[in-house]
Amino acid sequence: MIKRSTITLAVFLGLALAPAMRAQDKPATQAPAGGAASSAPNEEKNTQEYIDLLRKDVRSQKSSIMASVMQLDPDQAAKFWPIYRDYDAELTKLNDLRVANILEYSRSYASLTDAKADELVRNVIAYQKQRAELLAQYYNKMKQALGGIMAGRFWQVESQLLLIIDLQIDSSLPIAGYKLD
Repeated sequence: MIKRSTITLAVFLGLALAPAMRAQDKPATQAPAGGAASSAPNEEKNTQEYIDLLRKDVRSQKSSIMASVMQLDPDQAAKFWPIYRDYDAELTKLNDLRVANILEYSRSYASLTDAKADELVRNVIAYQKQRAELLAQYYNKMKQALGGIMAGRFWQVESQLLLIIDLQIDSSLPIAGYKLD
């Protein structure tokens, strides 16, 4: 059964600007004593509801930051926000891959093999490539609708937000094979 702190860590995936959480040093795959395995379906449901709630919350924060920095006039806003909403919807779907990969990492961390580590890293590389391609695609859409300067501003702000999110997530994950004693 996954520890609550590791489940909370998974919430980071696909989220923007959520507060950083720290993973516990203990392996996430240890089952609790006393046969509490029957609560796993309930815990998974609660975790998914929590992820959904935080995703909604974080999207609004990210949108607020984007609105503040973009400084759009009404005409620009009418063009920008529909494109941004489409981008955000596609990014959210893509982030589901990241969530699944971190959950898999948390399940296999205590018994990580070379093959599993390679699989997980390759999944991260594929995710990052897809995300970069998505951002480039929407940069082009923004450039067509708003011009190069505004599209560049969108790309710059979004890239910075994604870097912050990546740092929060990555700094919260335990290092593969690293044992603190």
